Amino acid sequence: MQAPRTQAVALRASGRSEVEPRVEPMVVGDASAGFAGLGLTEWLQRAVAEAGYQTPTPIQGKAIPHVLTGQDLLGCAQTGTGKTAAFALPILQRLSLGPTRGRVRALVLAPTRELAAQIGASFERYAGSSNLRTLVVFGGVGKHDQVKALARGVEILVATPGRLLDLVQDGSADLAGVEAFVLDEADRMLDMGFIRDVKRIASFLPTRRQTLMFSATMPEPIEKLAGTILRSPARVAVDPISSTCEPISQSIFFVEKPEKTKLLVRLLRTDSMDRVLIFTRTKHGANRLVRELDAAGFGAAAIHGNKSQSARVRALDDFKTGRIRIVVATDIAARGIDIKDLSHVVNFELPNEPESYVHRIGRTGRAGRSGVAISFCAHEERPYAKAIERLTRRSFVEAAMPRHDSRAHDSRAHAPARARLSS
Repeated sequence: MQAPRTQAVALRASGRSEVEPRVEPMVVGDASAGFAGLGLTEWLQRAVAEAGYQTPTPIQGKAIPHVLTGQDLLGCAQTGTGKTAAFALPILQRLSLGPTRGRVRALVLAPTRELAAQIGASFERYAGSSNLRTLVVFGGVGKHDQVKALARGVEILVATPGRLLDLVQDGSADLAGVEAFVLDEADRMLDMGFIRDVKRIASFLPTRRQTLMFSATMPEPIEKLAGTILRSPARVAVDPISSTCEPISQSIFFVEKPEKTKLLVRLLRTDSMDRVLIFTRTKHGANRLVRELDAAGFGAAAIHGNKSQSARVRALDDFKTGRIRIVVATDIAARGIDIKDLSHVVNFELPNEPESYVHRIGRTGRAGRSGVAISFCAHEERPYAKAIERLTRRSFVEAAMPRHDSRAHDSRAHAPARARLSS
């Protein structure tokens, strides 16, 4: 069988009210027996082994048996827990049992280009011994190549909402044959204002289909969306909703804005900070911090919505290969960044939406590995820190200032974190 072909491209759309979700009895696979115990065929077991995975993660163990039966599913799992394979593997198996007709049979929506590309690469890797073709489409690039690829025929389409809607409306993308619809990182779709487009896309899909929805957090609007696009779904969760990964060490520095860059430079000069992803709240803030780090002798790159797709890809490639060890990103642009050995995540500025904190630090400590998340908190950001603690149900641990820091002798700098936040 020919290997699948993955091409980069992008799209957008909207939905229809269906049936209220309800909890179904668990379909139990034997995860202790590896992927074979979950009901995956031998060719997929080989593909997983060649990708270096031997034991299913908890979300894979719980979700795969449900998806194999064709049931709708609502999954809540932290970023980095293997949820892409939890839907990609069973979808590939189900598609391989039917005719390959050159039309879109599985549609996956992702909030960002980077995440869409990552999902497409996973489908390509796992589908290696099948003739199922994957196409990834997103905005920020011309439509010509995307239209040509769709005309040639693909079975799996991974897309961001904006461009997909464009392609559907100009007749280039036909979604009438979709059998499986996946909405990944639904909470980020909500944050980015894509929910109306998601509902429109759903309205173009066949009524008889399987729908899977995954989210790291489960705010009320996401629950309502589930009620409109899912039919009697199974619900699987591997961690408390909005929890953070245990392998991640989390700490906080109370430091005012003018001192943040100096503190960051000191921390970067330690041997432990090998590969670092730094978050700012704004694009301009990311650019400014890259300039300041460059002036301090640290090569860094920024990733945000104002950067071209080629610049974002180049920065990620340099980061993955070690040519640079620091990337500064905004929340939206960082979705989908999957760096195997990301040692640290730094919240240079705390997010004003506590759910974003869960997604940010989920870039490290992936698939059970350890990681470190460090947050900088200025006085005006303390309400954000309190909101994060309420959401995650855990208190920040205050880190000790590096030696020779001008605040090292400030008694308030070493007060317990909980007392500081409550003051």
